[in-house]
Amino acid sequence: MRLLPCVFAAWAVPACAEPIVFDWFEYRGHDAAFESVLPRGAYRNPVLAGFHPDPSVTRAGDKFYLVNSSFTFFPGIPVFESSDLVHWTQIGNVIERPSQLDFDGLGVSRGVFAPTIEFHDGTFYVVNTAVDNGGNFLATASNPAGPWSDPIWLPGIDGIDPSLVFDSKEGKVYLLNNGPPEGEPLYDGHRAIWMQEFDLAQRNPVGPRKVLVNGGIDLSKKPIWIEGPHIYQRDGWYYLVCAEGGTGPQHSQVVLRSRDVWGPYASFAGNPILTQRDLDPQRALPITNAGHADLVEGLDGRWWAIFLASRNYGGTHYNTGRETFLLPVEWKQGWPRILDGGRAIPYAAKGPSFLEPNATQAPMTGNFTWRDEFDGHRLDHAWMFVRVPKKNWMSLDTNPGALTVEPLAEGLDTLRNPSLLARRQQHIGFEASTALALPKAPGTAAGIAAFQNESHWYFLGVRRSGDEAEVFLEKRSGRAMATIARKTIAPHRILKLKISGQEGIYSFAYDADGAGWIPLRENDDATILSTDVAGGFVGAVLGPYARLEPGN
Repeated sequence: MRLLPCVFAAWAVPACAEPIVFDWFEYRGHDAAFESVLPRGAYRNPVLAGFHPDPSVTRAGDKFYLVNSSFTFFPGIPVFESSDLVHWTQIGNVIERPSQLDFDGLGVSRGVFAPTIEFHDGTFYVVNTAVDNGGNFLATASNPAGPWSDPIWLPGIDGIDPSLVFDSKEGKVYLLNNGPPEGEPLYDGHRAIWMQEFDLAQRNPVGPRKVLVNGGIDLSKKPIWIEGPHIYQRDGWYYLVCAEGGTGPQHSQVVLRSRDVWGPYASFAGNPILTQRDLDPQRALPITNAGHADLVEGLDGRWWAIFLASRNYGGTHYNTGRETFLLPVEWKQGWPRILDGGRAIPYAAKGPSFLEPNATQAPMTGNFTWRDEFDGHRLDHAWMFVRVPKKNWMSLDTNPGALTVEPLAEGLDTLRNPSLLARRQQHIGFEASTALALPKAPGTAAGIAAFQNESHWYFLGVRRSGDEAEVFLEKRSGRAMATIARKTIAPHRILKLKISGQEGIYSFAYDADGAGWIPLRENDDATILSTDVAGGFVGAVLGPYARLEPGN
């Protein structure tokens, strides 16, 4: 994208900012859980590390396609392709054009919630909820890489987590979703699973809606947040699989079944079929928050579950967000089971019989180094914007082999689009670094950000101050924002900046002359970037950021 001329908007400082040139960006991950050598035929969990929540999967021929929630990040709803359910490559996004949706004014954890993807008769369908900005919608594509249609809004469907059911027995299509129960809720978190027939030709729900599950598996125990519903057909049964217990440590997956798609649905006596809530929270390398599963039949007839979980530290913290995991499904006495109670989700497991030999899961999981030299004409799929850009403020063509950013007046606390290019933090232990040309004059600040949401972030930057330059570190946690470190340096043409982290401790350094890294701030408390502190549903992201300074 080429930089546009300066524009004037009511919400922006009218100025032509000095462009900032970033030479490269590098990310390194080094988690202890990924250090062991994988046996032949095995794979690593998570299969998509870092903020990849609410996965949904479908099979089309001999390929599998997966989508995740992206909330207010853009492009939105990433689409991944795999031939073995383990090695995933992002091929596109459902929300790929600024005209499709607008997230201005929304917090980072609003926007588009849990999508579901299905393939039927040559067409891919994604149903999703645009929370606070439109409601439930359908998007379609003949090629999962895109282009995807504009949102087709689904009237009369409140709630979240819609999914489609293509009934091979009756030849009909149904729409499932989470919604309020009939009448007044009996307690906080009391929800229901609804179903309605769907007219595929008209792209519209039709006929009466019916509650299939009220509250959850056992209403007398006040279960919360029954959601993420999917229906599968097997051996004459309809299996209704849902998440239950909320998105935290009590998260779980449950199953019910019926001979009729409309029910009644009987609960499995062995529920939940997946959870980690019954394990010792002090165990080593814990995986928590497991649930929100989608099932798919493999190429060899064996079933598999794609689901979310989190790798935490300190009992409750996780900066990497909710990630995508894979486990086999065992069918026993007519019921699917993902993981028996009391068993921990494995970091390494035996892969499908159709696992690609000699393939690597990097850069989606495992320990790896990822470096972007910015030498192409299109951004790598790993990069995202915070909300939808209203102008083209970055370019890979203005300075070939570099990223050129026109700083906006928006700070990281904006509810609009800051000039931040973001990639996911995928490891508990990591380093992220970049090299940039110093601003030539006062008025701009540029560097690298670690961002969780608009009220929880770090900005390691540099600005001109007369004939000198100042390297500084800003930190925001809730309402508290301060510059917690600064250092005056002689200006050099190129400055390198680095953020490194291990669990909830981050350190910040700079290299102003190529002689080596100099600490600016070490061992700072970065639990502010954990989901339990910052709130919401996302994980931390990192990337180049530039800002037009106030008053310029």
